Amino acid sequence: MIYSPYQAKYFAHFLTREGIGADESLTQSLSSARVDLNPHQVDAAMFALRSPLSKGVLLADEVGLGKTIEAALVLSQRWWEQRRNLLLIVPASLRKQWATELREKFSLPSVILDAKRLKDLAASGQANPIGCKEGIIIVSYEYAARIAHQLQKVAWDLVVFDEAHKLRNVFKAASDSRAAVLRDSLQGCQKLLLTATPLQNNLMELYGLVSIIDEAYFGSEQAFRAEFGGKGNLAAMTLLQHRLEPICKRTLRRQVQKAGLINYTNRLPKTFDFTPSKLELDLYESVSAYLQNPDTLALGKNGRHLVTLSLRKILGSSSFAIAKTLDKMVNRLQAKLVVDDDTLDDLDGFAEDAEDWRDAGSIAATEADAVEDHSDDDLDEIDPKKLQAEIAELTRYRDIATSINDNAKGRALLECLPIVMAEIKEVKGGQHKAVVFTESVRTQAYLRDLLEQNGFAGQTVVLNGSNTDKDSTALYKAWLAKNKGTEVVSGSKSADMKAAIVDAFKHERSILISTESGAEGINLQFCSLLINYDLPWNPQRVEQRIGRCHRYGQKIDVTVINFLNRKNQAEERIHQLLEQKFKLFEGVFGSSDEVLGAIESGVDIERRILEIVQTCRSNDEINEAFDRLQEEFSVEIDAAKQAARNQILAEMDEKVIERLMSRKDGVHAALGDFRRALLTLARAELPEAHFHPDHAERFDYQGNTWSTEWPQAEENGWRFFRLGDGGLADQLVAKAQARSTPMAALEFDYSAYAGNLGDVASLRGQSGWMRLSRLTLQTPARTWDELICAAFIDDGSMLDPSTAERLLHIPARELGAPMGLSPEAELAGVTEARQTALVGHAQERLGEFLNEEEDRLDAWRNDARVAYDQQIKELTKQANEKNKLARATANLAAKLELQHEAKALKRQVDELQHQLYTRLREIDSEREAMLDVIAEQLNLTPQVDHLFTIRWSL
Repeated sequence: MIYSPYQAKYFAHFLTREGIGADESLTQSLSSARVDLNPHQVDAAMFALRSPLSKGVLLADEVGLGKTIEAALVLSQRWWEQRRNLLLIVPASLRKQWATELREKFSLPSVILDAKRLKDLAASGQANPIGCKEGIIIVSYEYAARIAHQLQKVAWDLVVFDEAHKLRNVFKAASDSRAAVLRDSLQGCQKLLLTATPLQNNLMELYGLVSIIDEAYFGSEQAFRAEFGGKGNLAAMTLLQHRLEPICKRTLRRQVQKAGLINYTNRLPKTFDFTPSKLELDLYESVSAYLQNPDTLALGKNGRHLVTLSLRKILGSSSFAIAKTLDKMVNRLQAKLVVDDDTLDDLDGFAEDAEDWRDAGSIAATEADAVEDHSDDDLDEIDPKKLQAEIAELTRYRDIATSINDNAKGRALLECLPIVMAEIKEVKGGQHKAVVFTESVRTQAYLRDLLEQNGFAGQTVVLNGSNTDKDSTALYKAWLAKNKGTEVVSGSKSADMKAAIVDAFKHERSILISTESGAEGINLQFCSLLINYDLPWNPQRVEQRIGRCHRYGQKIDVTVINFLNRKNQAEERIHQLLEQKFKLFEGVFGSSDEVLGAIESGVDIERRILEIVQTCRSNDEINEAFDRLQEEFSVEIDAAKQAARNQILAEMDEKVIERLMSRKDGVHAALGDFRRALLTLARAELPEAHFHPDHAERFDYQGNTWSTEWPQAEENGWRFFRLGDGGLADQLVAKAQARSTPMAALEFDYSAYAGNLGDVASLRGQSGWMRLSRLTLQTPARTWDELICAAFIDDGSMLDPSTAERLLHIPARELGAPMGLSPEAELAGVTEARQTALVGHAQERLGEFLNEEEDRLDAWRNDARVAYDQQIKELTKQANEKNKLARATANLAAKLELQHEAKALKRQVDELQHQLYTRLREIDSEREAMLDVIAEQLNLTPQVDHLFTIRWSL
């Protein structure tokens, strides 16, 4: 099939236009995403992008529905629109995961910023990336608040808050609180808030979240309480639902399931007990007692709690892990230095732990800084005898640890692993694979050796923050060679190393042994067995681990194994807390997130558990302390609260299901048209390429196979042919758009077209004229553009615009300059008429947005009235009660005093009524001024560019 340069130009403009139709607004981003997009995700992204006047929205889909994908789609669209001042504020532990998802699924560049990263950039002479538009800026909540003054200086095109429930109490927070600082410093920016739990205990939390987007949306806190604070008021709740429609969207799992879009898997918990040897038990108890001693030197002063927690993680992992750490502690003490971050390097995720502590508040942040910046290092004015005694004590524990050659927990793993793996493969139909999580790099090495020597030779692979071992290096080099020249290779060694290890686990090896840091951002939905060799105390970390396997795309129920030392009462109670209170290990996809959404910080729970472990000496004390802790963190969401939340935030099932099914059809149709146009552009611009007759989405060019279908491309090592990555497709578009296309004659060959277009087929044997133009509708708020195809048959009859565009899909050859004159007046007339119709359609859409803004401002006016009315009503009630008391009082002095107080209250009422009248007049003036500004934002400026005129024949 041969296509002319004129058709190439048509397809290039078709692919890059910003269509007026709703289903076309995300087509470019959808077509270039490496992820199976669900209609509800597209629906949510379109909701967020719908109005150019919106100050932002709250996406509150239930857990398990992919809010990350929804937000990434919105970010991708903004990037496509060249609006690249984009900020992402997330919990510290999710920063890497976000960066990975954006890069792998949407090819969006990002940079994770923290104090260390900025210091390193400055030291190397590189610019601060904030405001440079070179990548999406990702920061933690804590760090965003610390650099709020820098963020305030940038005109952000979009700010995304993940886990936004962290901000829901902003309305009652101090002005210097993190939530208030972020709200104030990012005023005026469009925002996207993501949370599955926007409403936990009362409606005011919902008010708090909406106020982050727009402080004036509900008038004031007082107005919101007056209108919606009452209980059981059906009319008020109906009004609240209506008010939330333009700014809040919530889809439920049951709605998506009823629409047949997602099937969820379960979590199946298993607990395996082990009993430590006497030597292991002695080591644990001795080191534990040392850590409980408040007078030790090695733990320092300012970072003591974080250091103690870290050492307890290492102690609980394995004797091999604590042996080397104790050796480092001895060396540090001999140099009169306390424990620092290097001493704790066995914890692969210590830097993330430290950032989590910074995110948890000022006291915890001070501890993290003390350990990482070494401000607490030197031991001054110490008793030499005390120092030598502590060195001797730690040396003794180190020697005990070094003498232990075997761990009971490791043996328990060896016993259970073959049995459970066989059960998953033979009974459940899963793969013969397992991922084992540990917090220690040294335990990781021990487990690998143990498994390799006991039935799993050549089947293991490790994943950590560095992967400097020989096997990982070999896998990395082989992976680079295999994927050389493909976009699978990112160029970032850490990211590519991770990809190589996961690829080996997926296709070659059976067991992945991973640390916390190593597992950040990876997707293991092909594995359905997860083993918590070490169990973190932070429930959010546990959920992140399980979420590597138990996620969208998992087809098998996920088995979660925990190892439990029944002789350790604290460990048993920690497991009980995670299992029963936080519901982490069983239930449908994402059920635990419902509970985790109620937790402000997992670090707070870690610190409380540490306090128990450090202070309690008997099992009875431990049990009493954990009972109190469980009561304090009683965060289960009861059915009534869930129902109330969904009643306010979610639409009726039938309405949602109908829209999702319609969205599915519309998106598929738009994507089909887009991909066909992209491939036809390739045919036109690359005549030397070989297109596969048995696979229309694929072609070979210059030694590479290209495909517009990302799963097949990834699976087969092909190149993903798409726009937006600066690659081949973008180059072809730019080349076709820039080409000069003077008036010419084109002969279309219907017999060469591999399909059936009935309306075009009826034109065989006929000829005429055609003009293609691009109409750009520019407003300060947004830009639309559409193609106008004006065409006539020689008998003077006009071709339907859609038929004319379909004609351009038929293979054609250029015949040179046309004979005769083109019907200029007729072509110009049709173009102008079509322009008028498109402008009218755009104005209708803009009119809808203007109506919404008028409704919002009307509601704002009413909120002001409600706030005053509430005060007037309360003062009038008080005045009436005073008068009533005065009439019932016999004492003249008391009667006069009460009447005086009643008159004072009446004067306050009169003053408030006057203030109300004045305020309403002010609001009316402000409203008109705002509407003028909004109307100015919607002023359309049409511009028509003629792309080419041809003489056609078929």
